[in-house]
Amino acid sequence: MKFDQPATPNPIDQERVVTRPHTRLEGPLKVTGQAPYAYEYQLPEAPTYGFVLGAGIARGKIRSIDTAAAEAAPGVLLVLTHENMPAQGASDTPVPQQEDASPQLAGPEVRHYHQAVAFVVAETFEQARAAASLIEVEYEVTPGQFTLADTVDSGEEPDDAADSVVGHFDRAFDEAAVTVDLTYTTPDQSQAPMEPHATIAHWEGEGLTVHTAHQVVHWVRRGLAMTLKVPQKNVRVISAYVGGGFGTKLLFFSDAVLSAAAARVLGRPVKTALQRPLIFNNTSHRAATIQRVRLGADRAGNLSAVGHDTWTGNLPGGDSEPACEQTKYLYAGPNRQIRTRQSELDLPPGASMRAPGEAVGMLALEGAMDELAEKLGLDPVELRLMNDVPFDPEKGPKRPFSSRKLAQALRTGARAFGWDGRPRTPRERQEGEWLIGYGVASAFRTNLVKPSGATVRLEPGGTLTVETQMTDIGTGSYTILGQVAAEMLGLTLEQVQVRLGDSEYPASSGSGGSWGANSASAGVYAACDALRRDLAAKAGYTHANAVFRNGKVWQGAECTELSALAGREGVSANGSMTYGDLDEQFAQAGFGAHFVEVRVNAHTAEIRVNRALSVVGAGRILNPITARSQCLGGMTMGIGSALMEELHVDHDLGLFVNHDLGEYHVPVHADIPDMDVIFLDELDDASSPLRAKGLGELGISGVGAAVANAVYNATGVRVRDFPITLDKILAGWDD
Repeated sequence: MKFDQPATPNPIDQERVVTRPHTRLEGPLKVTGQAPYAYEYQLPEAPTYGFVLGAGIARGKIRSIDTAAAEAAPGVLLVLTHENMPAQGASDTPVPQQEDASPQLAGPEVRHYHQAVAFVVAETFEQARAAASLIEVEYEVTPGQFTLADTVDSGEEPDDAADSVVGHFDRAFDEAAVTVDLTYTTPDQSQAPMEPHATIAHWEGEGLTVHTAHQVVHWVRRGLAMTLKVPQKNVRVISAYVGGGFGTKLLFFSDAVLSAAAARVLGRPVKTALQRPLIFNNTSHRAATIQRVRLGADRAGNLSAVGHDTWTGNLPGGDSEPACEQTKYLYAGPNRQIRTRQSELDLPPGASMRAPGEAVGMLALEGAMDELAEKLGLDPVELRLMNDVPFDPEKGPKRPFSSRKLAQALRTGARAFGWDGRPRTPRERQEGEWLIGYGVASAFRTNLVKPSGATVRLEPGGTLTVETQMTDIGTGSYTILGQVAAEMLGLTLEQVQVRLGDSEYPASSGSGGSWGANSASAGVYAACDALRRDLAAKAGYTHANAVFRNGKVWQGAECTELSALAGREGVSANGSMTYGDLDEQFAQAGFGAHFVEVRVNAHTAEIRVNRALSVVGAGRILNPITARSQCLGGMTMGIGSALMEELHVDHDLGLFVNHDLGEYHVPVHADIPDMDVIFLDELDDASSPLRAKGLGELGISGVGAAVANAVYNATGVRVRDFPITLDKILAGWDD
């Protein structure tokens, strides 16, 4: 099925199951410990255990590596290095690689700290770990570049972020009545999922089965097949439950590649979980940015010039952090200049982290909008409303937004939050020793869709089974897809069984980029539509007139039980959803608004978030419980990004030194206030047959800026170097 025309009325519009607040189907399994994550699968044969030894330098070469003591250690079965690693191919699947070296196993060249230099397999984890400590590696160190600020002059336009120039920005900015020219910096950040990157690999003849923690099954299947030089049809990947990913599990790393290679050599299963320091330094992270935002407006507040420059860094061939992306679409302004420059750094690979681009880009853009509003003497909400635009600002009215609820979100949020009670000037409101401040920011996330497929099978007895490669990374995929299938076939959710995360099932979008629920649901929709047609024909009804309700298919007053149509063998159908050019005809994005109240201690500058509200327009909300959870999670990450998340770089050795959850600070329960979410009524006909849009990353996009703006409103101190910590507030007071 191809979605190339705006959605028309369809069975999803009944909303008997879809849009209803169903709790998670897999919830009982998770809370009772019965949902197996990658490292927990039980195999008939006892597994061996792998341990990855990471490089002790950031850049250079391995002069020699002595594994004799490790190989002689108790329980050790195999030690792999670049000297005996089976030959591997290059993958075109997203995976950081170095040139002229085996993917995921360094040697002789080392490109970043903690890149794998050896892999030890033993009968127990403790034996493998102990043996790894016996390996002696002698390095030849090459000086590296680990500081973004020192490389901005060498930055070049990256392939994945072309310059965008409309009108005459420099002239318009120079002639604007009121301007701001501001620089913001954001640090390296880690996805730090609770579940580590982990894999169990085992071979049966020429067939490889990999249980691994990954967000997109067909990506890792293809990538492993190419890397290991085996036919893709010989690789099976299972990722039924994934304990968080936030982008880092869109890639595959040393645990998957080395476990599979070692299992083939040994003829035994190998299971590997990356130790926490390697999750920070061996896998991916969100790269630091330096951002310059320039805005020019007339004295009424109408934007005439919008400029956003970003500098970021990565290993050679790595993607950029697209922090300018939202600035292309969020506000009006006829003269625009959006540019990204990327330089080479010798840090671990930079890649996607929740809301890549917008999460940090909106810290800068929405901070600059707040500062412009103050300079104009305007309410920050009013300035945003004035510059709302119904079409793509770069391409004009010929490319309207398919739906855009920004203004409604701002107005709804302002009323619900009590924005009228906002302190009009910094340090105006104090309660005891606490300064109180309010902040606002817009929310934005580009709507993406991906091809996705599924198999649905009406079982004897009238229940329905759904199978698709789609993953559940804590987002509620099992429940949402079950709701869509139930709606399409006129069943209750309890009559649907959903099976996910197996490459034996039809390829799916997977989870990432906020495309997962909408895209995978559309694939299930297509499969169910095919099954509806088959069942209607089997009942002797016309498909266009068939109504599926209460376990029956109806045509007028006549009906047939689905169980009767299933018979003794059941009836199955396959379907997939692909897309036309509606995303070219219409700009598509989710919009919203964040409102935050903070209190800052007038003596210590300790920052506490009192309350936060997000108002979201993201198309049809398929399940308000799982959607709310996604928004609350995004808001929590946004608060962390604003106030605490920061990878500290050792600028001599080239590693992230706070590489564990004890020293990489993220919000805990005590840090998170009373948070609420309001969903706006919205249907986006150009997005999918479900009229839904991406949601998972909208919650983080902008909330950090609302926190920062609230901190300024409370303290009178603008901090543009994130995260905002009390020392920076105190330094502002001292000035």
